[in-house]
Amino acid sequence: MRTYHCFWLLFWAGQPHQSLEITPLSKRISGFPEKEKVFVLSGNSRRDLHRSKRSWMWNQFFLLEEYTGTDYQYVGKLHSDQDKGDGSLKYILSGDGAGDLFIINENTGDIQATKRLDREEKPVYILRAQAINRRTGRPVEPESEFIIKIHDINDNEPMFTKDVYNASIPEMSDVGTFVVQVTATDADDPTYGNSAKVVYSILQGQPYFSVESETGIIKTALLNMDRENREQYQVVIQAKDMGGQMGGLSGTTTVNITLTDVNDNPPRFPQSTYQFRAPESTPPDSPIGRIKANDADVDENAEIEYSITEGDGYDMFGITTDKDTQEGIITVKKALDFENKNLYILKVEATNTHVDPRFLYLGPFKDSATVRIQVEDVDEPPVFSRPAYIMEVKEDIPINSVIGAVTAQDPDAAKNPVKYSVDRHTDMDRVFNINSGNGSIFTSKPLDRETLLWHNITVIAAEINNPKQSSRVPVFIKVLDVNDNAPEFAMFYETFVCENAKAEQLIQTLSAVDKDDSYSGHQFSFSLAPEAASSSNFTLQDNRDNTAGIFTRKTRYNRHEMSTYFLPVVISDNDYPIQSSTETVTIRVCACDHRGKMLSCNAEALIHPTGLSTGALIAILLCIIILLVTVVLFAALRRQRKKEPLIISKEDIRDNIVSYNDEGGGEEDTQAFDIGTLRNPEAIDDNKLRRDIVPETLFMPRRTATARDNTDVRDFINQRLKENDIDPTAPPYDSLATYAYEGNGSVAESLSSLESVTTDGDQDYDYLSDWGPRFKKLADMYGTMDSDKDS
Repeated sequence: MRTYHCFWLLFWAGQPHQSLEITPLSKRISGFPEKEKVFVLSGNSRRDLHRSKRSWMWNQFFLLEEYTGTDYQYVGKLHSDQDKGDGSLKYILSGDGAGDLFIINENTGDIQATKRLDREEKPVYILRAQAINRRTGRPVEPESEFIIKIHDINDNEPMFTKDVYNASIPEMSDVGTFVVQVTATDADDPTYGNSAKVVYSILQGQPYFSVESETGIIKTALLNMDRENREQYQVVIQAKDMGGQMGGLSGTTTVNITLTDVNDNPPRFPQSTYQFRAPESTPPDSPIGRIKANDADVDENAEIEYSITEGDGYDMFGITTDKDTQEGIITVKKALDFENKNLYILKVEATNTHVDPRFLYLGPFKDSATVRIQVEDVDEPPVFSRPAYIMEVKEDIPINSVIGAVTAQDPDAAKNPVKYSVDRHTDMDRVFNINSGNGSIFTSKPLDRETLLWHNITVIAAEINNPKQSSRVPVFIKVLDVNDNAPEFAMFYETFVCENAKAEQLIQTLSAVDKDDSYSGHQFSFSLAPEAASSSNFTLQDNRDNTAGIFTRKTRYNRHEMSTYFLPVVISDNDYPIQSSTETVTIRVCACDHRGKMLSCNAEALIHPTGLSTGALIAILLCIIILLVTVVLFAALRRQRKKEPLIISKEDIRDNIVSYNDEGGGEEDTQAFDIGTLRNPEAIDDNKLRRDIVPETLFMPRRTATARDNTDVRDFINQRLKENDIDPTAPPYDSLATYAYEGNGSVAESLSSLESVTTDGDQDYDYLSDWGPRFKKLADMYGTMDSDKDS
């Protein structure tokens, strides 16, 4: 049974004895005063005439949200002292929702809500009430403003700001370590009751985590949670309103908590001893095996550094860390020799590179293991006594003379015999050879230091029992110099002497070179040959500095008597054995001016040293003629190629554009086209070919049926199209076929003069005059021709 609570409010409407009563009536709100409260508002002052002990406002109505009844919800009642109950007054309501959400009975002043109201949408409505005279329409009371407040009910459950929370904390954290804070909000009114008071609790995740009921802060509840045992936790948190009391609404969220890694686990070798085998032929820096220490941690906490701490192979082997797999790679540092040592024992240590001091109490973060390396014997190639050999030999050494020897032996215990040979790729001229038994190197051809100073050859030593086991060594042979080359002029000397030269006049300075080396420096001596020393017209003076000067012996020379002198000069060196040669100096007699400048000379080579000979000029001329002939032939071939048909091969299936630039020569041109075929369709079947070019057909022409007499133009064209479609000689590319056939004729017959060639008699053109003014000009022309014939 509903209990109705109401209170009466009295308004003064500006006149001392006029008042408007507002009676609110709530059907569902408990806690309202059971007795009616009347408040009088004076028209001259704003103070209350009567005040209740409770804090009720005179101008407020209260209404519950989410009304579920079938009738309109009653709000309150307006009443004026001027209302005599005779229906002369009319009550009017305006403001928020007036006429829609809130309606008023204009006769009684009862206010009702027509719809369900939601406080979360709008908590307060402000309206204005007034009483007016129904007959005059004038207000009998001043307009009064009042408020309708929507009372909240618990109709909204708490909502978390996130559906899923993700958080992480380091493993091994202390109890009470902050993890994450969750937050839930309630849309209900926090100022009215406990509808919006949220309390948090944990539904899933105990005993590992806990949550503060008022703040939603999640903390650790268990000591030393180890990531290696469990890494992921899923916690379900509930938020319940009404302070968590029974009947409150609730919402939940999920919190995914991940334990992050800390370095709380040292590396551990899964076994204490590792064994590897390495052939003695393993080259340095080559890996021979891998070892790995396991670390339960991840990322940088699992990074390991490997090292060799002790062992008899400390200097023979090394170890590095593979950053991707955290494995230790054992490598060879020096060459192994099974015959010297075949077993090495190492101690390898694995250490964490990032150590957390908080967990040092768990023990040292390192571990060690023993590594045994067994060296395996292999069949090794012979080993030379030196990495390279350098030998010296004089260039005049006789053939088959020994210049040195190389030695190599098998390092294996079997000591297999070795044979030697020369790599002929390094001695293509076969200048040297080697004794296959003892490795002695000897010459097989003469040597010449001036041709090649160094000979670099490669000697191969291979086991006789297993030739695949071989090794190579470079041998550098230096050819030493002996004085086997005579000195010679540094250049070809050709000079001149003036006809008016004076005696003892210097005309040329000579110098010499020697291909041989001289440790103390070259010393050359110059002299005239014995046969020219007494009878020569010139003298030679040795300057003792490896140069000599040629001087005139007489006062004048005559080029007509002797135009050229050849002066033999003997050049000798100072080495052992002494080498000498005779060189010739060419001296021409020339006419000179008084200053000694040459004017003319019989030897044109001195005046025009850069001129071209007659043979060279003839060769250049012949090249020019051949070039011109080639150009002319090329142009002729191009011109002839233009006359060839555009499509040469039946295999050419590209789109082609055929251009016919031959316009013909008219009726008198009997070489290009037969004009009669344009008039007579039957003539086309003759398959006549052009007579002005050589025909080139790929297939034999196919005979086609002759068109019937008086055939229609359309039938003629369709027949030709069908023939081209089935013709195997038709090109498989786009082409343009022109059918120059005008038909059998018209009523007026043909006006062309072409047909006149085939007619025997004269024609009468008088009918042209009857065709009207458009044919007057034509009638005058042909009428004149007839009159001329008649005359």
